[in-house]
Amino acid sequence: MSAPDTDIAWMARSIELARAQLGQTAPNPSVGCIIVADNKQVSEGATGNGGRPHAEEIALSLAGDHARGATAYVSLEPCSERSSGVSSCAQLLIDAGVARVVFGCADPNPDASDGLVMLTDAGVEGGASVLQEEASGV
Repeated sequence: MSAPDTDIAWMARSIELARAQLGQTAPNPSVGCIIVADNKQVSEGATGNGGRPHAEEIALSLAGDHARGATAYVSLEPCSERSSGVSSCAQLLIDAGVARVVFGCADPNPDASDGLVMLTDAGVEGGASVLQEEASGV
């Protein structure tokens, strides 16, 4: 089953945000995140210089209460664990009340790659592999 056109368009923007930060986020990957409610963008973020803050943190912070019930489009699977000990991006999305998370590709880091499991266990609708090839190239 192919992704709806709206998912593809929002994911393309998320990947565009990630690409803009390429080379600036080591040791973390460059990630883009967009929060969308009622098919309107509420906020966006990309991984900060040096890898902090994560894209989801920025987008959720800007979205505030508008994140509740919204969809998050993330170029990379939200992390399930953080080396810094702060809440993972998957947990932040859950705590914010996001209803749905769509991401481009799975997180290749085995220590952080259970974000989809965390989200679905918490009742958040999750979907992967939207523009996977493009997202993997960021």
